[in-house]
Amino acid sequence: MVEVKKIIFLALQFSNAEKGNTLWTDLVQEFHHKGHDILVLAPALDESKIGLRIEAGVKVLRVKTNKLFNVGLLQKGIANLMLPYQYKNVLKKNKIPLDFDLILLPTPPITLIDVGLWIKKKSQGKLYLILRDIFPQNAVDLKMMKTNGLIHSYFRKKEIKLYEKSDSIGCMSPANVEYVKKHNPYLDMNKLHLLPNWERLPNFDVNGDVGSIKSKYGLSDKFIVIFGGNIGRPQKLENIVELAKSCSEIQDLVFYIIGNGTEKGKIANMVKTNKMTNMIFKNSIPKRDYYQLLRAADIGLISLSEDFTIPNFPSKVLSYYGAKKPVLASLDLQTDFGKMLEETNSGLWAEAGNKQELKEKLVKLYESKELREQLGKNGYEYMKANLQPNKAYTTIIKAIATLN
Repeated sequence: MVEVKKIIFLALQFSNAEKGNTLWTDLVQEFHHKGHDILVLAPALDESKIGLRIEAGVKVLRVKTNKLFNVGLLQKGIANLMLPYQYKNVLKKNKIPLDFDLILLPTPPITLIDVGLWIKKKSQGKLYLILRDIFPQNAVDLKMMKTNGLIHSYFRKKEIKLYEKSDSIGCMSPANVEYVKKHNPYLDMNKLHLLPNWERLPNFDVNGDVGSIKSKYGLSDKFIVIFGGNIGRPQKLENIVELAKSCSEIQDLVFYIIGNGTEKGKIANMVKTNKMTNMIFKNSIPKRDYYQLLRAADIGLISLSEDFTIPNFPSKVLSYYGAKKPVLASLDLQTDFGKMLEETNSGLWAEAGNKQELKEKLVKLYESKELREQLGKNGYEYMKANLQPNKAYTTIIKAIATLN
């Protein structure tokens, strides 16, 4: 049985937990509060933050890296390829003892497997893969990479290495488990198990008054369908633009889109060209305001591209669940997220690209406050029982404990 005392978490994105929680800060905080000695290795997006710091009680070693976000594909690719070398060098420079019992490696990116294996060899620790992104196939699906091309072949070899060398692999849905099994028959299938996404329940009153926040953002007397997060090819918000166009006769209905991404300009131009007034875009708003707007919203929106052949599972649904909001989802047919919505009775969905069916589901929610409240309550209760950070922590610890 493996005893886990010292842990290193290799992150691509890691926010300061003192300023708000994310998927990764919630998990790291859970390990910290359970008494583990955990070190986070993460990029310093602000050069003034480079170095070893204590953030919300956790040791975080911030690394100077190439620009990783809001850049072109080539620049992003090079930055990700450089990460393992930059992480390895900073561990050496700071004379960090490589005596970790557990290396936590989330995806993306898969390139960090190289530094993960280096730490594993030095420390004799176990490597646990938190699989949140199946790359490079997702890039192929979105036509960002050609199958069996030079770049694809390179990253596919990295992916195989990632799965082979990990001691245990947590997948975010049953469909993810089956996909990895089907496309990687060489694997020891005992490594694979279910590790659903997680998020702390919000610390605000989800039933409180929302009038002031609606007034602040010019949404008084509006029926709000909210979307918060990345606006890129995976989300294919073109389908949501089409939905909004088809709903122009519903005078009080507004689609409120908060976020940035590679497709933001394209989507905003579509709305402008069509002279649409029922879609509003915000680059960002204060975190507290976002949570308050979730409370004020009537529906939480999910959108996934129909081009996917891999089963994605949108993490943003947890924010909707936490705010007791029903979910409306436009989904590809590879994901099992729609099945989960049905089983938990927490939302409605339609196949991505089927504008008529998606509108019918939206109208059904629009016309029934009772249905919205029931679905929102169901999602909240499901999250409370199954999608908390302590559940993820227990799953990981149990998986590691069974290893030789």
